[in-house]
Amino acid sequence: MRLGLVIDMDTCVGCHGCATACKQWNTSGTTGPLTDTDPYGKEPSGVWFNRIRSYEVNTYPENKTINMPMSCMHCEEPACVDVCPTGASYKREEDGIVLVDQDKCMGCNYCSWACPYGARELDAVEGTMKKCTLCVDRIYDQALPESQRQPACVLTCPTSARHFGDLDDPESKVSQLVKEREGFQSMPELGYNPTNHYLPPRKPVETLTKEVPEEKPLAEKIKGWIDKMALS
Repeated sequence: MRLGLVIDMDTCVGCHGCATACKQWNTSGTTGPLTDTDPYGKEPSGVWFNRIRSYEVNTYPENKTINMPMSCMHCEEPACVDVCPTGASYKREEDGIVLVDQDKCMGCNYCSWACPYGARELDAVEGTMKKCTLCVDRIYDQALPESQRQPACVLTCPTSARHFGDLDDPESKVSQLVKEREGFQSMPELGYNPTNHYLPPRKPVETLTKEVPEEKPLAEKIKGWIDKMALS
């Protein structure tokens, strides 16, 4: 089993709802609390597992804003795990989720430097590295209804742009979406084989319009009305 996210860039509106829900849930989750520094001051900062990057592509009038949420990709070959000197960063064999053992992490930043996706953040207050856990404490919680056993970001997305499931199962919804929409990985050329995929924006739909017959000149229209009146 290889659990991960599939994100539809065509329907993501960049509302940051996923980032906010992630922050709220994980502050009390397996790696919480997630520290905020001067949240209401001039230079607020804090730990976020999910951040949204926005880009403007093409030129007017074909231009379009593309929103690309970025979090841990839960790579098949995670460089962050390879460089960790204490074994704090590890990949679970049963589901492929990459996690950080907070008791072993010494905050050396090696994993953060090794990650090409910028998916790890050092909590300066706790002195340990924090990252997306795919809400591992939620997705396996048998006390929750099955429909609620999904990452917080997926549950809160107002446009249903985020999907969660097993990408090793060809029949799963996420695998079918990747197949049908030609989903892609971020920077696959690096060889880390990220689990998370993105669905590209759809091509604009060509609108078919009826051919409108050319209108007669106004003078000709008036003459036609007069002729009709004279004959009636």
